[in-house]
Amino acid sequence: MSGTIDLNMVNAYIPGRADVGAETAATIDRRNRLLGPAYRLMYERPLHIVRGEGAWLIDGDGRRYLDIYNNVTSLGHCHPRVVEAICRQVATLATNTRYLHETILELAERLLATVAGTDLAHLMLTCTGSEANDLAYRMAKVRTGGTGIIVTETAYHGFTDAVSQFSPSLGMSVDLGSHVRVVPAPRAYHADGVDLGDRFTCDVEAAIADLKRHGIKPAMLIVDTVFTSDGVLPGPAGFLKGAVAAIRQAGGLFVADEVQPGFGRTGDHMWGFQRHGLSPDVVTMGKPMGNGQPIAGLMVTQDAVARFGADSRYFNTFAGNTVSCAAAVAVLDTIEQEDLIAHAAKIGAELRGGIAALAGRHEAIGDVRGIGMFVGVELVSDRLTRRADRETTSRVVNLLRDKGILLSACANGHNVLKIRPPLVLTSEQVAMVVQGLDEALAEAASAG
Repeated sequence: MSGTIDLNMVNAYIPGRADVGAETAATIDRRNRLLGPAYRLMYERPLHIVRGEGAWLIDGDGRRYLDIYNNVTSLGHCHPRVVEAICRQVATLATNTRYLHETILELAERLLATVAGTDLAHLMLTCTGSEANDLAYRMAKVRTGGTGIIVTETAYHGFTDAVSQFSPSLGMSVDLGSHVRVVPAPRAYHADGVDLGDRFTCDVEAAIADLKRHGIKPAMLIVDTVFTSDGVLPGPAGFLKGAVAAIRQAGGLFVADEVQPGFGRTGDHMWGFQRHGLSPDVVTMGKPMGNGQPIAGLMVTQDAVARFGADSRYFNTFAGNTVSCAAAVAVLDTIEQEDLIAHAAKIGAELRGGIAALAGRHEAIGDVRGIGMFVGVELVSDRLTRRADRETTSRVVNLLRDKGILLSACANGHNVLKIRPPLVLTSEQVAMVVQGLDEALAEAASAG
């Protein structure tokens, strides 16, 4: 498949491709009738989930599925500490930021303390990561007087009208803005020894020059700091510095999209950008902040927000409500008290090591990479040419679903298994993943 993939169709249910059974088919028909044609279901045979518990999702028959894909519930499904905080707060007060309340201030103090040593000074809350990135772009335009945006080739930053225009992974049917420039993702596996930092810096500089040539002033470079949708590309620590220097020299801002890498997932820091020794102008966050509650937002420097705050201001009725803030504080408490960043490093290393060990038996495994509780497994049809094997990847994803292990795929070739378990994943569950992947790869090879 040439060009960018369509994120909406990655691992999607396609009617008629597989027998889903009469009851499931009836539910799908009802869903389509009521919700319309824009939604998508995952897997060739969609799942009907009725309950969640830790790393598990459970269907109506009581079958348990190990969820190693859903980044939103970063602490696992229905974490008791978060559930208790939500129930307590919703029974006390649920209101918005036009009134004074302490919880939002505690949340701001706690989050800003995680970026001590940077110029990040303020917290602004939204309901989703898409909203956070939309707000970041509004600020960047006001601060810089520009509109130009630089993103990577299969980036995903959200679904609003403005943000979809710089989310190439949404596919060819969603037009990129004329103010958007796309640069190659920093793929070490395909770099043939070229310095990733130098290459990425040169690509960003070329994009800046092209914007200017067309009379477009740069406003921002925005990257997911682990390049998740591009294929989970942690790269060597520090390689982003040159590109960040380039956008700032051109008058633009650097926006670190931490919707997926943030909240301890990398296993070494709270935020992905901290691995690179950077101080962003804006850091955007998503619903992992509240373990699935509709709370997201951004941390921003005084310089980046000053004019926007004076001229445009900001209000979002639901964002920053007391219930969601209570959930977010509970998430921070849990990460700290359960030492989940260190846990992510330890269990993530076990997961990567276990999968890497399978490469000796399965030629389809071209590369295993990641950091913390974030793993990408690139499947290829030929290790010498590193040719993407989309068909095997889709087959493996669906075989794993049938074995009770849920994940999906990403990258321009739709050939990278994207693994983002909850931070509470255990060693025993890692062993289940490795065994399931071993079996799925063997079955896919014999069927191919």
